[in-house]
Amino acid sequence: MEDSHKKTKSNSDKKPTPPNNNIVWYALGFLAVLLLLGTVWRGQDRLEIQWSDLETLIAKSDPRHEPNDNFIEIEDRSSNVKRILVINNPQEIQLGTTEVTGYVMRTIKNTAAEPGSEEAEASAPERVPFRTDRLPNEREFSKLLTKHKVPYSVANQPSTFLHYLVQMMFFGMLLLLAVVLLRRMGGAGSPMAFGRSRAKLYAQEEIEQTFDDVAGVEEAVDELREVVDFLKTPDRYQRLGGRIPKGVLLIGPPGTGKTLLAKAVAGEAGVPFFSLSGSDFVEMFVGVGAARVRDMFQQAEQQAPCIIFIDELDALGKTRGSGQIGGHDEREQTLNALLVEMDGFGSNSGVIVMAATNRPETLDPALLRPGRFDRHVLVDRPDVAGREEILEVHLQNIRVGEDVDVKRVAGITSGFVGADLANIVNEAALLAARNDKQAVGMEELNEAVERTSAGLEKKKRIMQDDEKLRVAFHESGHALVAYSLPNTDPVHKVSIIPRGMAALGYTMQRPEQDRFLMTQGELESRIQVLLAGTVAEEIVFEDISSGAQNDLERATEIARSMVMDFGMSRLGRVNYRESNRNPFLTTGGELAHASSHSEETSREIDEEVKRIIDEGLDRVRHILAERRAALDATSQALMEQEVIDSEELSRIVEESSPNPKIVPGTAAEPKRSVPQADENADQSTGSTGN
Repeated sequence: MEDSHKKTKSNSDKKPTPPNNNIVWYALGFLAVLLLLGTVWRGQDRLEIQWSDLETLIAKSDPRHEPNDNFIEIEDRSSNVKRILVINNPQEIQLGTTEVTGYVMRTIKNTAAEPGSEEAEASAPERVPFRTDRLPNEREFSKLLTKHKVPYSVANQPSTFLHYLVQMMFFGMLLLLAVVLLRRMGGAGSPMAFGRSRAKLYAQEEIEQTFDDVAGVEEAVDELREVVDFLKTPDRYQRLGGRIPKGVLLIGPPGTGKTLLAKAVAGEAGVPFFSLSGSDFVEMFVGVGAARVRDMFQQAEQQAPCIIFIDELDALGKTRGSGQIGGHDEREQTLNALLVEMDGFGSNSGVIVMAATNRPETLDPALLRPGRFDRHVLVDRPDVAGREEILEVHLQNIRVGEDVDVKRVAGITSGFVGADLANIVNEAALLAARNDKQAVGMEELNEAVERTSAGLEKKKRIMQDDEKLRVAFHESGHALVAYSLPNTDPVHKVSIIPRGMAALGYTMQRPEQDRFLMTQGELESRIQVLLAGTVAEEIVFEDISSGAQNDLERATEIARSMVMDFGMSRLGRVNYRESNRNPFLTTGGELAHASSHSEETSREIDEEVKRIIDEGLDRVRHILAERRAALDATSQALMEQEVIDSEELSRIVEESSPNPKIVPGTAAEPKRSVPQADENADQSTGSTGN
């Protein structure tokens, strides 16, 4: 495959840097500094004279007073150096309500200097302003000035606004600071934002995803194009009386691209996009979630037309009154508010609600009815063509080698979703970079698939020779039976290198095509492949180990499903198990229910399960006994090479057995040309340690 590169966006295409919101803090700090400096410097340029000293100076300034005694001496308290200020000749005296101001002549004497030095000489007289605090009710000072014939004037009454200007500015700064702090505290998780919605708003220019970025789910994309068309041209539908679905519910397994689809709808329609999770509504305080729902729809109405996307809707919309763990009044009130907002008396127009979940069986029926979530879109696992398209999308950013066959990679990743395929491509790129390669090759992609399926290789784990030999025969039994039986997937790889947490070895089978049904013969063949490991140990070592624990568990579960679910037993075609198992989650999601059959039927079910397992064991013993030479040869090859592929396995079996593809006693059973493949990614069996 030729190298493919995706052109990087130019600097002009990048999103602009959001404006800095710290300018408010800078402005507040600047004003605070100005006020502080104004307050500090306000009185530093004036000489402060005490009231008693001022009265003495006025008395000595009387023209009738003796000229040689018309001054006063006060200590300079504004300097660290001990100085004496000689003050005389008060001028331009103004009587204010709270202070007396004017000018005086000042001479400075440095008493700390040595007598006769230059520092000890008095400075030249200078005219400086002065001020003295005055009591508001004081009335005798004007009489004193008149008595000693000192001219004065009465200052104008100061403005009340100017008088309180500094206090008002400080109050305004504190008020502005409080508003800013409250707005900052109003974010998600804040105790000040109980009733506010936590939805994150994406503007039109912030959403870059389109339907071109979505691959492998063409049916879901076609369903959502109508929603996009309505958001672009609503008049086209409204003039005919049509009504666009108010809600679109995306249902599917995890990792299939439900969130990406919702963003692509908003990106194609060019409308605002509110994104949040169902858990963002639920709090411990009753009524908080309902308030957040109302606030979210109020914000959406202001941005209409727009899209609200709620991820993991099952956290909010579980069936009311179900008695499930986690149900409480707060969640139910929040759900009630959502139901009313979506289809109540005040239903919102121009607001489309999209939601995603992988647990639709837990949702409340009132939430799923027409008028709320009108349209249910299944976003299922992609088929082989879809996986190929998804791989092509992710490989656009990767430098790939000429040996990469995307179709082959898509064929060996049956059951993988988009997130799995993206992880495989990323793992392959990391492996190529770790090995200093110039491009990603097929070797890295195969290794990435195996890492995702079986786990990381543990080549440094030290195993005893007898344990290693036992694992080799165990995996050889799996591979030989899978190769010999009809209706089985081809063996892709056999290894005795430990992988993952517990697998000491593994046999990996890969389907050639996607399959959606399984016959009784295919299920029986799968059980026999799972039992082959422990039977091989029994034949060779006359003893079994604990390494077949996972194999026995899976074989028993298949046999029990044949009896209880599929009607493939002597008990008839009856279903004995009422299952609420989630169709999209492989584990969990199943609630315990009371048994619907008697104890005698339960015993018969157990006997049928045991019969199917015992018949499988007998058949596997017969296969391995007839193929003992191939079993030994495969084990020897594994001891020498540790890993063998499908071609090597085929060569060994053909050299060791005359007719390896036909099981003795089953010559009439044709080898199927189309192996089975279900929704799982692969069928691998392995020995596990305790």
